[in-house]
Amino acid sequence: MGISFNEVSHNYFGVRKKDVTKALDNINLDISDKDEFVALVGKTGSGKTTLLSHMNGLLLPTSGNIKIFDYVITPKKNKNPKMNKIRKRVGYVFQFPEYQLFAETVMKDIIFAPLNFGIKKEDAEKRAHEVAKKLKIEKLLNKSPFDLSGGQMRKVAVAGILAYDPDILLLDEPTRGLDPVGAEELMKLFNDIHKEFHKTIIIITHDMNLVYEYATRVVVLNNTKMVYDGDKIELFKSDIYKNYSLNKPELLKIVDYLNDKFNYNLDYKVFNIEDLLGKLEEVNHE
Repeated sequence: MGISFNEVSHNYFGVRKKDVTKALDNINLDISDKDEFVALVGKTGSGKTTLLSHMNGLLLPTSGNIKIFDYVITPKKNKNPKMNKIRKRVGYVFQFPEYQLFAETVMKDIIFAPLNFGIKKEDAEKRAHEVAKKLKIEKLLNKSPFDLSGGQMRKVAVAGILAYDPDILLLDEPTRGLDPVGAEELMKLFNDIHKEFHKTIIIITHDMNLVYEYATRVVVLNNTKMVYDGDKIELFKSDIYKNYSLNKPELLKIVDYLNDKFNYNLDYKVFNIEDLLGKLEEVNHE
């Protein structure tokens, strides 16, 4: 098991002791270290980012405990393992990439984490070139990260995580600020990494189209509680999604329209436009 939450709650405290805001309430959740593509969804303020931040020790639980590989995170700091060991295995791409960028050049930014985790400089630079090529940012390596567009900054932040090859990737709104082409390229890269190297990816997104195309499992949070954990088809096939302010994926709206307008009997096992076209071709040949 990669990450396991056991009755985890988290509170944010204000200046006064009585100023308490509950962010997570009694979360029990198990996520494998391999072959999962988990989407964390829910309306703003439901607890998604707080939950994600517990997955590599950025936040400590107020109560309960979290097991991350062989390490147990508890509310008491002095009982926690060295976070560096956890963060080497669980990489986190923040929602706002500027939070992760600080070096003089893109190259220095990308190799910072690998060097910090004990990778030799020559190997770190080799990895930086490899991930920069995958992300199509090779020409930016000698530029200042603060001279880049928001989309380019996002890719540099992602490259800095991929360069040290963590077992699990945590992604907080990774396509935010990207144009549709850039967003699609990035999601395909994550999906390729997931499939080729069997890595687990955990993503926060408000885009149900991305959820439906890529996620293998959906976890829904609502008002600090986990209210759904399961199959994406079942989520959107039922009325559950409506209860938690989630939008139906556009692809499924098209399926519903075709079934209603032309009396087709298409199921929801279509996850992109190519799948749908294939289904329609089958129907038209019957």
